[in-house]
Amino acid sequence: MQSQMTDGKTIILRLEIDTEKAQFGKAATAIEQAKGDIVAIDVIHTDKNKSVRDLTVKITEQGASERLTEALRSVPGIRLLHISDRTFLLHLGGKITIQPKTPIQNRDDLSRVYTPDVARVCQAIHEEPSKAHTLTIKRNTVAVVSDGSAVLGLGNIGPYAAMPVMEGKAMLFKQFADVDAFPICLDTQDTEEVIAAVKHLAPGFGGINLEDISAPRCFEIEQRLREELDIPVFHDDQHGTAVVLYAGLLNALKLTGRTLSEARIVVCGIGAAGTACTKMLLAGGARNVIGIDRPGILSADETYDHPMWQWYAQNTNPERRKGGLKEALEGADVFIGVSAGRLLTREHVASMAPDPIVFAMANPEPEIRPELIEDIVGVIATGRSDYPNQINNVLCFPGIFRGALDSRASEINEPMKLAAAEAIASVISDEELNRMYIIPSVFNTKIVEEVRRRVVAAAQQSGVSRRQLRD
Repeated sequence: MQSQMTDGKTIILRLEIDTEKAQFGKAATAIEQAKGDIVAIDVIHTDKNKSVRDLTVKITEQGASERLTEALRSVPGIRLLHISDRTFLLHLGGKITIQPKTPIQNRDDLSRVYTPDVARVCQAIHEEPSKAHTLTIKRNTVAVVSDGSAVLGLGNIGPYAAMPVMEGKAMLFKQFADVDAFPICLDTQDTEEVIAAVKHLAPGFGGINLEDISAPRCFEIEQRLREELDIPVFHDDQHGTAVVLYAGLLNALKLTGRTLSEARIVVCGIGAAGTACTKMLLAGGARNVIGIDRPGILSADETYDHPMWQWYAQNTNPERRKGGLKEALEGADVFIGVSAGRLLTREHVASMAPDPIVFAMANPEPEIRPELIEDIVGVIATGRSDYPNQINNVLCFPGIFRGALDSRASEINEPMKLAAAEAIASVISDEELNRMYIIPSVFNTKIVEEVRRRVVAAAQQSGVSRRQLRD
């Protein structure tokens, strides 16, 4: 069986060698001729007639993996059983597991964790349902829910293919904020069925993280669940992006001597993320935001079939500007792209105000590559890890949910999101702040605790916390 391979990385080959027909040296020669470099050999099985070995091979040239496969298959007596790269090996059997907090070593332990003593705990929760927060995993557990309809840059790949992403999200929750998260991929893309399924599983969770659900369905799903559940519901593709974007923008504005209320901001791509970013900007005090999508600049003078575009037009573009991207960007201070790659040109950026701020966050290809405009921008950020100033949701969701769970919040509201963004921005001191460093690294250990602290305070001040300060 052959798995997907990636050039420029390390792969692992499992070879079965018929010792009567071939020697290992023939395999090594074939690999070398195909521009592969053997870095490790592990013997898996050997007998009089056959030898099975795992070869770790580094490939660096484009197309080397295909040449290597063909070369090995052409050698008599050598059978390629399996080929995989390190990423695939990492995912074998999934990436997360469940472990008990205490071992069951005797009948007394068994009776207390299960039957008969567990009945007393069940009865206590039955008499006072709020005790589920203290007597079950609900107090520290988040459901990572997707229907697989908008996964990363892959699109509608379905619930099975979405699982590796949701497992990864659960890992990040645990590592960064010690939140126990579980991936739940639903085999339906019907809005009502998704809502019903999440409501039915909600008793076991303290929060719901919606992930990779396509627009515009994601708006209704999130809104309905927020209204119908008494635990936090957070669509990370919308609000996680918005929080981290806002954090980066706060520092970019400070660095370029601007204020949010006076800046003219263009948002390109009015989908889930673009709308959430705009709502946060408006909540933070922005007064001049212009949205642009396929119809051009969205304006209250027009009527749109897309309900979110209609809302957007009624709440932005106070000058009633018209036209396309060119007209929107002339003299603008900030460009926020959550659209598609290579939409923006150097000429577009040159037409903006001096030292413009460009957040080109489309993935995997940004609206414009940073190297094309580095000399004419004040600050540039992308969604990619191979450029400075990555807008990464990992900076946001672990700390937000940690704070929401710790305060037992009934929802994650706008004050909590604003507090999270301000916390992320504050991690970078004035002395550290520069055009290549407006957003902290995801591995900065200060982030989660600072976000948690401010989110808890915002939950208490806004009245959604169900825990007293003394708790």
